[in-house]
Amino acid sequence: MGKRDDLIAQYADDLKNKCGMEPDMDLLTKVTIGCGPAIYNADSSTVAATQDSELETVKENFLVKKLGLADGPELMEAITKVVDIYGKSERNKYRAVVYYMLTKHFGKEAVYG
Repeated sequence: MGKRDDLIAQYADDLKNKCGMEPDMDLLTKVTIGCGPAIYNADSSTVAATQDSELETVKENFLVKKLGLADGPELMEAITKVVDIYGKSERNKYRAVVYYMLTKHFGKEAVYG
């Protein structure tokens, strides 16, 4: 297995064991690929959920630009909900896992079709 496959397996494990959901491996793979080289960098591979600027970046760059959602308070509410599901005490919130859960939350799987 390559490095990306190892990471996808890690993300699937987080979804199962930390978030309590059975991952759609096809979608998870597409979301991971969509993150590009960021998944290989220790800093950019995770979401700093305690930094408002980071959450704003997730909202603008992922929810608005990638998923095509209209900006509104429900976007930040969804991000907060996903962070809560992942666990506030969980230090490493992987970007691909957060993006996967947001994609599922908004029913935007077709973006990765």
